[in-house]
Amino acid sequence: MIKTICFDFGNTRLKAAVFENENFVEEIILLNNERSTIEKLLTDYKPQKTILSSVIDHNIEIENVLAAHSVFHKLSHLTKVNFTTPVGKPETIGADRLAISAAAVHFYPGKNTLVIALGSCITYNFINQYNEFIGGSISPGMEMRFKAMQLFTAKLPLVQKDWNFPLIGYDTKTNMQSGVIGGITYEIDGFIDEYSLKYSNFNAVLTGGDTSYFAGQLKNKIFADSNFLFKGLYALSEFNNG
Repeated sequence: MIKTICFDFGNTRLKAAVFENENFVEEIILLNNERSTIEKLLTDYKPQKTILSSVIDHNIEIENVLAAHSVFHKLSHLTKVNFTTPVGKPETIGADRLAISAAAVHFYPGKNTLVIALGSCITYNFINQYNEFIGGSISPGMEMRFKAMQLFTAKLPLVQKDWNFPLIGYDTKTNMQSGVIGGITYEIDGFIDEYSLKYSNFNAVLTGGDTSYFAGQLKNKIFADSNFLFKGLYALSEFNNG
């Protein structure tokens, strides 16, 4: 049995996923990206392979640690991928979007697939039936929207998410929750509607931390997989690490 650890360093959280062969075993939330934290994880799980996807300025020293204890790959625009990227500047494609695209091709070959990732930002990633990552859209994520309203106004408070918000808000808090959470739901459905009108042989995938909630609110049929990015990292690890 071969163990692989896939690291995902996002703007909000640092996470790792453990795979045994191709099977997802568990997700681990990391408190930081210090050398000691990574070394303990390697000692506990003893992976043969590792891969790192990072969109932050992480501690570069840990790359040497991972390379010394496993067959290691850092995701970048130089990574060998199972799709093409006919965009203007492929080197500007984020590591997370590379992983998502790889998962789309691996799990839905020959399909026009829109992968919607819920994170600090919401990214819409379109991979066509010819295994080409065309691009998509980026919009503010849920927490960013709440914070922006508080930051750029004089009197609006910082509101936290509450899934029990009403459609018609009855005070400032519920008005903001309806606008942000309800607005994201309508935004996602709207994009899916437009893509499905333009492309046949189409499916949509929702992933990210709040997948379970939003999946239940959408009127469109989708595939919901909160571990989709990790599965893409695993596929890229196999493609690059052998």
